[in-house]
Amino acid sequence: MSAQETDSEPADVLIVGGGVAGLTAATFTARAGFDTIVVDTDESILARNAHLENVPGFPGGINSRRFLDLLAEQADESGARRETGHVTDVERVDDDAFDVRAVEDSAIGDSDETRVFRTDAVVAASWSDASYLDGLGVETRDAGSKTYVVADDLGRTDVEGVYAAGRLTEKYHQAVVAAGHGAEVGLTVVHDSEVPYYHDWVTPEGYFTDRGRAVPPGCEEIDAEERERRDATSRERMRQAFDGPHPEPQRTHPSLVDDELGRLDE
Repeated sequence: MSAQETDSEPADVLIVGGGVAGLTAATFTARAGFDTIVVDTDESILARNAHLENVPGFPGGINSRRFLDLLAEQADESGARRETGHVTDVERVDDDAFDVRAVEDSAIGDSDETRVFRTDAVVAASWSDASYLDGLGVETRDAGSKTYVVADDLGRTDVEGVYAAGRLTEKYHQAVVAAGHGAEVGLTVVHDSEVPYYHDWVTPEGYFTDRGRAVPPGCEEIDAEERERRDATSRERMRQAFDGPHPEPQRTHPSLVDDELGRLDE
């Protein structure tokens, strides 16, 4: 098999992994105005969960694949771009940039195309592979068959510009924990940049301005008409999202089945 490398594609933030942590981080960096790319193999471990029971706001639980769909939809609408591929390595090209290489298997022919993304920041959110960081010398910890990335509480690794989020950093194996940490890491990327103080909060009209204060960066005041419009839109979006069962078959552990879509009814 030969590999053909394309010219680099620019991004402000490159997130490796499109699971809960990666998609949540992408939502926050994209909403802050960062050109954000998520590269994923299109197989989150959460898709193997039969029913997600413990995410706040869903007292009856939620289909795990539907939850992932909604996270992806939110990241998309926030401005993030999602690409399918397997990240093979990350190389520092100068003090402020990295080249991230990802292989996209070709369905036709005998070659794989290697895409190169040049980015200012890398967020590792892939479970359980961190081998693509080896060339950077990022500190890791081996625990049996698993390798974890060593990071501080906000996701910063010992290599400037490289962050890690979710289970890869030994956070608890729960979707809500991964979402919270992904958000925290995404906001840390924003904090470490030159973007002004960023809160990402929508308030009623006059919340700041009626007190003689400027609306902070990343905040928004909306009037009653706009609030009602957004509320109605969100209700309709949720109604459509939950109108019927999820169309995809339930997945299970890959070692248990031959079908790539998971266990199918006989």
